[in-house]
Amino acid sequence: MTVHFIGAGPGAPDLITVRALKLIQSCPVCLYAGSLVPEQIVAEAPASARVIDTASMHLDEIIDEIKTAHDQGQDVARVHSGDPSIYGAIAEQIRRLEVLDIPYDITPGVSAYAAAAAALGTELTLPDISQTVIITRTTMRSSAMPDGESLSELGKSKATLAIHLSINNLANVVRDLTPHYGADCPVIIGYRVSWPDQKFIHGTLATIRGLVKGSGITRTALIMVGHVLNNGDFTDSRLYAEDHHHVLRPKKADNSL
Repeated sequence: MTVHFIGAGPGAPDLITVRALKLIQSCPVCLYAGSLVPEQIVAEAPASARVIDTASMHLDEIIDEIKTAHDQGQDVARVHSGDPSIYGAIAEQIRRLEVLDIPYDITPGVSAYAAAAAALGTELTLPDISQTVIITRTTMRSSAMPDGESLSELGKSKATLAIHLSINNLANVVRDLTPHYGADCPVIIGYRVSWPDQKFIHGTLATIRGLVKGSGITRTALIMVGHVLNNGDFTDSRLYAEDHHHVLRPKKADNSL
């Protein structure tokens, strides 16, 4: 018996990995985050499977369901949205499983920031602009941010930022980042990325609050900040430069002599 922690991707059913889909199709028990995992993915569970929406359950209740499945020798598909390594709340589940000596594994998924970049047709790391992507959030009702990880600190890097779980904290995001990125820095709000009702709001640190106000977006949104979102002038990567040589593209012999 194994508990399979599965990243279902950002929302579009066809963005799930082949491995993840096969696990869901084979497990007799499926526990899923109902508010974020699309019904089409859960529908892939066997017709006889015990399928449970964990959105209203606390940790002890979830572990109890897993223990029951373990006692019956049944594999569990524990389905999370996006990639479970990012704000997946799997660490505390794994800690409990290890105490109970219940085997588990993890199948990664497509994160919302990657799906957003794809939908926008952009690269998040551009030469001379940003070679770093920081995945972060802000303090709201959830756990406090550790020392040194506030936006005012992270903003000093001027890296591309993918800010999760913070749309209701947008005023503070703008306040903390403007001194480092400038008021004209591009900001894109991605709402329900890859779902049928996906929406993107484009603005700058100076304008984004006004653009989001009245949109009705209060959750399931990603805030992306960075000058790479301009899609303007940048230096070509050295990767495909004609004079860039490596073991798979050795320097051509000079036959002009």
